[in-house]
Amino acid sequence: MELELPGDDHPVRVAFRNWLSEHPNPTPRQLAESGYVAPHWPRPWGLDASPLEQLIIDDELKRAKINRPENTIGIGWAGPTLIYAGSEEQKKRYLLPILSGEEIWCQLFSEPNSGSDLASLSTRAVQDGDEFVITGQKIWTTYAHVASFGILLARTDPEAPKHKGISYFICPMDAPGIEIRPIIDMTGGHSFNQVFLDSVRIKKENLVGELNKGWELAKVTLANERVSLSSGGSLWGRGPTARDLLWAVKALGGVKDPVLKDRVIKAYIQGEVISWLALRQLSNQLKGRQPGPEASVKKALGDKYGQMLMNLAKDLAGPAGMLADSSKVKQGHNLVSFGDWNYMFNFSPALTIGGGTTEVQKNIIAERTLGLPKDIDPDASLPWNQSSVTSKRS
Repeated sequence: MELELPGDDHPVRVAFRNWLSEHPNPTPRQLAESGYVAPHWPRPWGLDASPLEQLIIDDELKRAKINRPENTIGIGWAGPTLIYAGSEEQKKRYLLPILSGEEIWCQLFSEPNSGSDLASLSTRAVQDGDEFVITGQKIWTTYAHVASFGILLARTDPEAPKHKGISYFICPMDAPGIEIRPIIDMTGGHSFNQVFLDSVRIKKENLVGELNKGWELAKVTLANERVSLSSGGSLWGRGPTARDLLWAVKALGGVKDPVLKDRVIKAYIQGEVISWLALRQLSNQLKGRQPGPEASVKKALGDKYGQMLMNLAKDLAGPAGMLADSSKVKQGHNLVSFGDWNYMFNFSPALTIGGGTTEVQKNIIAERTLGLPKDIDPDASLPWNQSSVTSKRS
């Protein structure tokens, strides 16, 4: 597969460099207004850029040492959903501040009692004139404590089938009745939160799409989430890759223990397989082909792989690698100086939970890619179901 980027004379490179000469130190707002934050978005918020053009822009930003604004949920998930189903007023109001990072967003989806079955959520939204009154609880809400807005799923028709009576809202995170409680994870960090909504009033104009049809929009959001979480490094696009670990080991003189050496080799091979799976997906996009199952497959493989890689790094680093502060440890033949292995190892159990559990990903692959049935047919003539089959025939 050929992924070599075009040279300096490509029109996209020329246009970017001309723009950069006029904005040598671009602000986040200038980047957003230029379309370079999310170039694949449609104009006027993006550039309608093709996959190849996106790669060129990424390359140019890297060369210029320019970082895009940080707003993972806003840019990655909320924005594309608003583009898909938001009103013109919603797009004008929210998209540019999302791209510039001026307004951080969170995702109010998961609930304590719904687990991986998101459609069984119980948060209620009752219409009262030109407002909806929201009551319920959300959990694992990343960045809720710093977010200006959240994308919120709530049940608006309790009598409808669980996938049919859900609506999709924009929720101001400073609205009266919202209480945010921090969840400190095992890394010691605070990114997750519990969010309690006690008769929170949201304007009718904050409804995205049609009433009771929010589940279709939730699938749009989750599709973008899983693609995002299936890319890059071994920790949901962040953190080290197997190549990073291998180079660190080589810089320290290699591994003498034959068992550890075998694990390093296998980790490198598996990492290359996953990397080539990502390149296959990218190559198909560059050729104009429709996305296949690679993103879901790569996430299902990558989650377990990330955990395995962090376990290997922990064993290679030795006891010092598990200290939260290893600055006072004498640096010997270990990996302590090559990264915060303590944090990354403690974070890795989340990989098979966040963004859809491994079990959910396997179901998606089985049903949507392999065409397997969702459930066992109760009418099938299985040995333990003969009585029901006989009764139906009679």
